[in-house]
Amino acid sequence: MIELIQKTEPNNGDRFSIVIPTWNNLSFLKLCIHSIRQNSTFSHQIIVHVNEGLDGTLDWLRNQDVTVTFSKKNVGVCWALNGMRPFVNTEYIVFVNDDMYVCPGWDSALMEEISSLPDNRFFLSSTLIQPRPFWCKAIIAPVDFGQSVEQFEEQRLLEEYEKLPHSDWSGSTWPLNIVHRDIWDLVGGYSVEFSPGLYSDPDFSAKLWRAGVRYFKGISKSRVYHFEARSTKRVEKNKGSRQFLNKWGITSSVFMKMVLRRGEPWIGELTLPAKEGKFKHEIIRSRFKRWYESFKRNGSLEQLS
Repeated sequence: MIELIQKTEPNNGDRFSIVIPTWNNLSFLKLCIHSIRQNSTFSHQIIVHVNEGLDGTLDWLRNQDVTVTFSKKNVGVCWALNGMRPFVNTEYIVFVNDDMYVCPGWDSALMEEISSLPDNRFFLSSTLIQPRPFWCKAIIAPVDFGQSVEQFEEQRLLEEYEKLPHSDWSGSTWPLNIVHRDIWDLVGGYSVEFSPGLYSDPDFSAKLWRAGVRYFKGISKSRVYHFEARSTKRVEKNKGSRQFLNKWGITSSVFMKMVLRRGEPWIGELTLPAKEGKFKHEIIRSRFKRWYESFKRNGSLEQLS
């Protein structure tokens, strides 16, 4: 299903292993890799998984100093990420979408945070800048530096990205994110049952929580422009919210809002809310919803109508 196309030699100076799944999105991928090479403080290993590659992605990557894996069909994010894991050469795995442009200092801000921690039980995210309005306070939006490669105002972004007001936040989930490879392996990477990938991000965070991780932090100084190319529009979606509910017994929204407190100001390591009051009420609601979904899926409601 997934094959290795080319492999780079290990470099002892590399700090992170950056894994990038891509699906016929060559213009954005070129810009993403350009930004990593231009704006990183440190040297990093780059690994790209190419789904299909009908747009010449493979041919272009053969001339780049990157490790490349390939699947003839689109296997989705989860299989792609796990397929890249065997070729990681560093301690830290960074998940980047191909439609992201990393700003200067993105990696030094993450490295500074990691160096201050006593162990590897953490999950960190960069702070995204997005051109369209967005509901979560973790995102700086709307701030439009272009919604396509052709429209991208790179110089204006480089002049202004640091001036956009924001602060560190709680609830690291989506990319750009970073985790120690031992913690990645402890939880088994991304769950392929969520393929092609909807809700695999909160599921990965939930697995980290189950493994005892409580340090879920978004770093304001580490900034990334996200074009929101939305390849999910091109794929047949999995029923991720239902899968998350059935697996974890609570809805993803409750997990994000009340457990990870995503987007809320950072106040330190997280603790599980007391099982009383609103949280208890939401747990009961989640259990009822799971029962209802199961009841409906088995056809019982149709039989009663």
